[in-house]
Amino acid sequence: MPPFSGYRGDGSLFAGGVRPRKRVFASAAAEPVTSAATKRQKQREEPSLDALPDECLFEVLRRVQGARARCASACVSRRWLALLGGIRASEAVTVQAPAVPDLNQEYLGEDEDDLMCDDGDRERSLEGAEATDARLTAAAVADALRGRLGSVSIRGSHPTRGVTDTGLSALARGCPGLRSLALWDVPQVTDAGLAEIAAECHSLERLDITGCPLISDKGLIAVAKGCPQLKTLTIEACSGVANEGLKAIGRCCTKLQSVNIKNCSHVDDQGVSGLVCSATASLAKVRLQGLSITDASLAVIGYYGKAITDLTLARLPAVGERGFWVMANALGLQKLRCMTVISCPGLTDLALASVGKFCPTLKLLHLRKCSKVSDGCLKEFAESAKLLENLQVEECNKVTLMGILAFLLNCSPKFKALSLVKCIGIKDICSAPAQLPVCKSLRSLTIKDCPGFTDASLAVVGMICPQLENVNLSGLGAVTDNGFLPLVKSSESGLVNVDLNGCENITDAVVSSLVKAHGSSLAHLSLEGCSKITDASLFAISECCSQLAELDLSNCMVSDYGVAVLASAKQLKLRILSLSGCLKVTQKSVPFLGSMSSSLEGLNLQFNFIGNHNIASLEKQLWRCDILA
Repeated sequence: MPPFSGYRGDGSLFAGGVRPRKRVFASAAAEPVTSAATKRQKQREEPSLDALPDECLFEVLRRVQGARARCASACVSRRWLALLGGIRASEAVTVQAPAVPDLNQEYLGEDEDDLMCDDGDRERSLEGAEATDARLTAAAVADALRGRLGSVSIRGSHPTRGVTDTGLSALARGCPGLRSLALWDVPQVTDAGLAEIAAECHSLERLDITGCPLISDKGLIAVAKGCPQLKTLTIEACSGVANEGLKAIGRCCTKLQSVNIKNCSHVDDQGVSGLVCSATASLAKVRLQGLSITDASLAVIGYYGKAITDLTLARLPAVGERGFWVMANALGLQKLRCMTVISCPGLTDLALASVGKFCPTLKLLHLRKCSKVSDGCLKEFAESAKLLENLQVEECNKVTLMGILAFLLNCSPKFKALSLVKCIGIKDICSAPAQLPVCKSLRSLTIKDCPGFTDASLAVVGMICPQLENVNLSGLGAVTDNGFLPLVKSSESGLVNVDLNGCENITDAVVSSLVKAHGSSLAHLSLEGCSKITDASLFAISECCSQLAELDLSNCMVSDYGVAVLASAKQLKLRILSLSGCLKVTQKSVPFLGSMSSSLEGLNLQFNFIGNHNIASLEKQLWRCDILA
C-alpha cells in the first residue's frame, strides 16, 4: 500500500491509512439527537394549562360553556374531572350571546340541545364495580348544566376505588336539584358526604341509606336541617344511627310521609317516639323492623299516628301484648288501612281483636309467623273489621280451617281476598260445621304449601266461594282431580287466573274441564310441575281459550305435537309461554314456535333439546320476543 494512502489533506496521517469510521457515524447521528432534545426543551418552554395552579384552572373551567364542552374537558385528566366536579351549578359562568350570532356556533348549540333534550328528570344508577368516585363525578358534570338529574342510585361499591365523600360532594355541587338519593352498601361514605348533599340539595325528597356503617346521627341532623322537603326516609343496617338523628328528622322535615327503619341496633323508644310525635300531621307510612323498641313506642304510634295509613311491625321481640292493645285502644289509628305484623310474639288473640275493633278503616291485614294468633279471635275480628277486604295469613300454625270458616261466616260483604300460606293447621277437618258460610264477595283465594289441605277441604271451598276469579293452589301435592273439579263447576263468575304449580296429581281431565267452562275468561294458567299434563291439555286449550295471555307448562309432559297444536290456534294470543324442562320438546318445534302470533313477548325454552343454533334462528323470527334459553 502507498505510504500516503491515508493522507487527509490537513497534514495528518493515520497509521495504516484507515479512517476512524466510528467518529464519522457519531457525528452523523449527533444532529437528530440534538434536534429531539431541542424539541423537548421547546415543549417544556411552551405555555400549558397543566402548569396553572388549581385556583386558576378552576376559574378557567367554570367558564366552559355547554354540556358537550364540559364533558370533553372532563375527559382530559383526573385533575380536570375533579376540578369540574367541584364547581357548583351556581358558580358556572354563563356568557351572553353576541349581538351578531355566529351561524356555526348556533348550529352546534342547536345540535347539543337536541342531544340533551329528554322528558322529565333523569335517573342515574351505579352498581358494583362501576360505582366509583370518577363515574359519579362524571355523571354530575355531564348533567350539571341540564339541571334534570333528579334521581341517583348507588348499589354496592368498587372494592378498592369505591364511592366516597368526594363523589357525593361532586354530585351535590353539580346537581343541586337532586330529589332522590339511594346509597346501598356504600361503606366508605361518611357523615361529611351526607352533609355535602344536605348543604346543596335542598329539594331532596327521598333518601335511602342501607348498609352504610360510617353514617351516624350527625349526618341525619345535617339532612334534617338542609332538606326540609324530605318525604321518604329509609335507614337499614346502619349501626351508627341512633336516636338524635331521627328526632331531628321529625322536628325539621314537616312534609315527611314515609319512614322505614330496619335493623339499626342503636335505635330505641326515644328515637321512634320522637320521630312519630313530631311528624304526626304528615306521617302516613311507617315500617319498623329489627329494633329494640318496647310497648312505649307502640303506645306513641297509637296516640300520635293520626295520619298513618300503612303500618308494618316486624321482628320486635321486646313488644308485648300490652303494646298492641294500647296502640289500638289509643284511638289514634283511625285512618289505618294496611297493617302487617311479622314475627311479633306480642300479637295475641286479645291484641288482634282490639286492632279490629278500634281501627275502623282497616282494609288489609297480613300476619306472618305470629305464633300466638289462633282461631279464637278470627270470628270477633271479622265482626269488628267491617271494611276488611284482604286477609293474608302465613306460617301461623294455630290457625285452622275451622277458624277460617268462622271468619268467612262473619266477614263483611266487602271481603275480597284470602291467602293461607305454609299454615300447618290448615288441614282437613273431621266433621263439617253445622252451618257452612257462603261468601259471595270473595274473588281471590290462595292456599299455598299447606300439606294437610286435600280434596275434601277443596270441595268445601268450592261450595262456599261461588264467585271466585283468582285461584292459587301452589304446592298442594295431595290435591287431585276429585277435589279440583267441584271447584271448577261451582265457580259462577268465570275463573281468570289459575295457578296449579306443583299439583303433581292434576291430570288432563281437570285442564279440559277448566278451559271448557272458563275458556272465555281464563287469562293466566300455570301448570308448572304438573307431570301428568300432556298434549291433550294443549289441544283443549287451543280449542277453548280465547283470552289466555300467559301459559306456564314448565316440567310438563308435553311434546312437539302439543306445541304444533298451540301454534295453529289462530284465536290464541299468548304473550308469555314457558316450556322450560319439557324434555319432549325438541328441535322439531322450532318451525311451529317461529310461526306463533306476533303478540308473543316472552318465551322460556330452558332445559330442553331444542339446541343453541335453533334458538338463534328463533331469535331472528321472533325478534320482538325475549327468549330465555
